[in-house]
Amino acid sequence: MKLLTHIPSWLKNKYLIAFLAFCVVVLFVDKNDVFTQLNRKKELKELEKSKAHFTTQIAAERKELEALKTKPATLEKYAREKYLMKKDNEELFLVPEKSDPDNNQ
Repeated sequence: MKLLTHIPSWLKNKYLIAFLAFCVVVLFVDKNDVFTQLNRKKELKELEKSKAHFTTQIAAERKELEALKTKPATLEKYAREKYLMKKDNEELFLVPEKSDPDNNQ
């Protein structure tokens, strides 16, 4: 009993004890604790950035697709560049790009 007499009165306050218990639960114990919320916000920002990137990429791809559907010259250019296609009376010469002198391959 002597031990209880040495405890300060503000530590015996039931409201303070309840508030501290609530803070511990909210900060550390709960499945939606503060640290989990911070990680989720960070992940959300990364996903929104990724969404913006892919949205612009999809818009560019749609624009290119529409150009391929409507303009035969664009289709021919695309086929020549991507698939190395040529006309019957043409010869195709592939010139490799200069490699980096530091890169020893």
